[in-house]
Amino acid sequence: MNSPALSPSPLLTDLYELTMLQAYRACGMNDTAVFELFVRALPPERNFLLAAGLEQVVEYLLALRFPADDLDWLASTGRFDAGFLDSLRDFRFTGDVDAMPEGTLAFADEPLLRVTAPLREAQFVETRLLNLVHLQTLVASKAARCVLAAAGRPLIDFGLRRAHGAEAGLLSARASYLAGFAGTSAVEAARRFAVPVFGTMAHSFVQAHDDESTAFADFARAQPQNTTLLIDTYDTARAAHKVVALAQSGVAVQGVRIDSGDLGAHAREVRRILDQGGLTQARILASGNLDEHRIDALVSGDAPIDAFGVGTRMNVSADAPFLDCAYKMVEYGGRPRRKRSEGKASWPGRKQVYRRTGSDGALAGDLLALDGEDAPGVPLLEPVLRAGARVAAAPALDALRDRAQAQMAMLPAALRTLGRATPYPVTVSPSLRALAAKVDAQTQACA
Repeated sequence: MNSPALSPSPLLTDLYELTMLQAYRACGMNDTAVFELFVRALPPERNFLLAAGLEQVVEYLLALRFPADDLDWLASTGRFDAGFLDSLRDFRFTGDVDAMPEGTLAFADEPLLRVTAPLREAQFVETRLLNLVHLQTLVASKAARCVLAAAGRPLIDFGLRRAHGAEAGLLSARASYLAGFAGTSAVEAARRFAVPVFGTMAHSFVQAHDDESTAFADFARAQPQNTTLLIDTYDTARAAHKVVALAQSGVAVQGVRIDSGDLGAHAREVRRILDQGGLTQARILASGNLDEHRIDALVSGDAPIDAFGVGTRMNVSADAPFLDCAYKMVEYGGRPRRKRSEGKASWPGRKQVYRRTGSDGALAGDLLALDGEDAPGVPLLEPVLRAGARVAAAPALDALRDRAQAQMAMLPAALRTLGRATPYPVTVSPSLRALAAKVDAQTQACA
């Protein structure tokens, strides 16, 4: 099932994208340009990234149009001349995109995607492409760490209510599912992306009743196929005994949820109570400010928790809330280009990432090289759009999820840890270094 496209106005962009387009038009500049999107450096808390967000990029590029009301508003600002605004009426993306498929492991300085298009098209899409790739790659990378920590236990995205806006909540649900989560609590994400949806009950349901046992019975009657009861509103152990009594009266109980306190200690006590009452098959779901570190501590401590609900800290990537990502020109008019700003230098020319694996199947190292260079390894960037049209049908989200799981299985043991490991080896080819030196010499002569 493919999702309906996210279709914001093209005005969801930075002003300078439009001012540059007008300036380029005035200068008669619209030769073919190549831009690459990459992350300059991994945050200290990350050993890898998981590429995500490409499908939303494609949807955006295919749908890119300037409606009349947007052009009317731009005219009302007085910033743009009439000829330029008229040129936007037929503005479309007609270029090429090559990219790492979603669910691919990525590292610093490696292009996640490359745009080749007339200069004005390639320039204009910068803001939205960064916006889409940054968020989902950020969240998918955090979610993948949670999946590693959970050691096979299901994880459910609970983060919509504290996500940074509606779109962020939806795309976080998608990104976390791609990274290996079992599903989400966000109903619209289930409809839009066909992500499995899960839910239990709220503390307010218990509080609205005069006693907890009645609340449990009423909820079980209303949700007979999904009776997972929230048991920490008042006293967790006493509530667990009430769950046992309800089950012994003939009501089917699938599980219980604990959302506060010492989750490990509560889970052990609740497990003992449930087992003694004959509810050995009832599952314990834990939630409440969880991240990969807390999950790892609970799993390492053998807490009898069957699944985790993970929200805020994953959805906002609390320990590393941004990636230093960039979208930079690497070629214009057939000539390689390079930014040399201090601390923000970029490599020139169209590039490819070649990945090697060891005899054990684990990742062994990447080579950043010129596109088309004869290099060992598997090239990671693949054709996505040609002349503004898809090369192939949109991949199913479940297929991307399978890819991510296969990629994660290839991570070397050191990179699977939650602590900072020795960086994964990404080397730069001699040909690329030579091109950078040549470009530097040319630009210095012109400076």
